[in-house]
Amino acid sequence: MQAASRESYTVAVERLEAYVRDAQPPAVATTGGDLLAVADLLRREVRLRRALSDPARPPADRTGLLNSVLAGKVGADALDLLTTLVSGRWSAPSELLDGTERLGVRALLASADAAGELGEVEDELFRFGQVVAADARLSNALSDPMAPTAQRAELVRMLLTGKARPVTVRLAEVALAGFGGRSFGIALSRLVELAAERRDRQVAYVTVAAPLSEDEERRLGDHLSAIYGRPVAVKLTVDPAVLGGASVRVGSDLYDGTILRRLNETRNALAKR
Repeated sequence: MQAASRESYTVAVERLEAYVRDAQPPAVATTGGDLLAVADLLRREVRLRRALSDPARPPADRTGLLNSVLAGKVGADALDLLTTLVSGRWSAPSELLDGTERLGVRALLASADAAGELGEVEDELFRFGQVVAADARLSNALSDPMAPTAQRAELVRMLLTGKARPVTVRLAEVALAGFGGRSFGIALSRLVELAAERRDRQVAYVTVAAPLSEDEERRLGDHLSAIYGRPVAVKLTVDPAVLGGASVRVGSDLYDGTILRRLNETRNALAKR
């Protein structure tokens, strides 16, 4: 986001967090769902998105349009937050869409946090991403941009309903729509990271050839926490193809100490001779 959009989004976030402090988790989750439904509307209705972010129109004009479109269709709390968003200045219509979507995601994560379920939601999103990545047909079905989003969302609900928390299911649907312009898999990872950030944690994606014991995983997390100066949530993937060692990615930092990487380096070096 550009500076003006960031400022407008920050004001809306402050209003959301004030609301979260006094609201019950189910109400916050409903508000988050309303915000995401409006983000879907803005994604489809380009003219509306432009009108609501047009800096040439006075804020009262934009909020009046917002109310005329959404009155009776979303809850009062969601409408109040949307009014705060639309009252601000946005550098581009796409940034209003991005801000609305991000605020909806933040509300859902806040509802899970208030309910004491945020860690579980974070793990469920990660595990779902692993399941999808391990099944080529499922990955293709969920990532296919030519397939209607509603159809893919129905598949997600079929896979997750009753096995994951409602917030997890809704966030997985957000990933389908390309959260922040990302692919499905990358969007899921970003949602995992946002959940961890709300818990003041950083995510370490660790790939190993064989499962670690609980003690080994804990010691690895403690070691990474000491390096990064904050708690680190270890997200473990077992891939026998790496043969041994471990690959660790934290943010933009990557340490690849796998045997597979060493073999590839040796093979490349021999090929250059």
